[in-house]
Parts: sequence; C-alpha cells; structure tokens
Amino acid sequence: MTTEQLLKDYAAYNLWANRRIVEWLRRAPQEWLLQETPSSFPTVYHTVVHIWGAEKVWIERLNEEPPVAFLSEYFDGTAEEAFEGWLACSARFSELLAGQDAAYFSARATYLRYEKRYSEIRAQMILHCLQHSTYHRGQLVTMGRALGLSDPPSTDYIAFARLNSD
Repeated sequence: MTTEQLLKDYAAYNLWANRRIVEWLRRAPQEWLLQETPSSFPTVYHTVVHIWGAEKVWIERLNEEPPVAFLSEYFDGTAEEAFEGWLACSARFSELLAGQDAAYFSARATYLRYEKRYSEIRAQMILHCLQHSTYHRGQLVTMGRALGLSDPPSTDYIAFARLNSD
C-alpha cells in the first residue's frame, strides 16, 4: 500500500470512527454532554467541537486558505448541530484526499498560524490531524464512561480495515 492510499484509507477510517462515536454519544442524555468531566476540555460537547474545529482548520491549511477564527471561538450550537458539523467536516476531509494524486501528498502546503508562516509536507499534516482526532476520540470514550454511558463502540483502525478488506 502506498502512502497516498494509506492516508486516503485513514481519512475514510476517521469518518467511520467518528460516525460510530457520534452514534454512541447520541444515546446519552443532553445534560451529560454538557456536564463537566476531567479531560483536556471540560465537557464532551467541548471536546467534540474541538475535534471538529481541528479537522476544519487542517483542511483550510491543506488548501492554503487564509486563516479564520477557530471554531470554538464562535460556535454555540446544540450538541446535535456539533455532531452533524463534525461528521460533515470529516466527510469533507475524506473526500478532499480521495480526489488527490500522489504528488499532492508529497508537496508542501504553506499556512499562517498566529502570524507565523509554516511550510509542511501535506502527508505529515494529514497524519497529524487524523492522529489528533484519534487521541480525542479516546478521551470521549473515557468521558462518556465516567458519565455513565456504557458499551462504547470499537473504533480501532484494524476493525475498519477488516470490514473493508477484499
């Protein structure tokens, strides 16, 4: 498997895993999603918005679009709106990569972050973003369990790969 194909596959996996987590979180009472729970972010809701915002900003950076405010600075929708936005963004990420050739992944993208200019290889940017989402999905499982939500879904990459093997 080439790096190009692996990253395309990993973006499809990210969408699959995010869908499974959202389906699981939808079983929770709304107030649980807003209840403070120790983690990187104070609530499940804030963690979801953070993951969505990060995926959104990395898409913008990959496309070398001008920086905009981070999603958490202005989004104040419901948990359901956050779930829908997150899944739509993950689908957009997967679709973006699916349409690219090998040269796209090895090329550099230049972007601004807090007035500092960066130029990084797209494959590394993509891997960072998707690993970031995986890290925070793990936190969502821990937070959900602490709040009383049982039976989290398996979101292991190998489970996805087994479902999609020929």
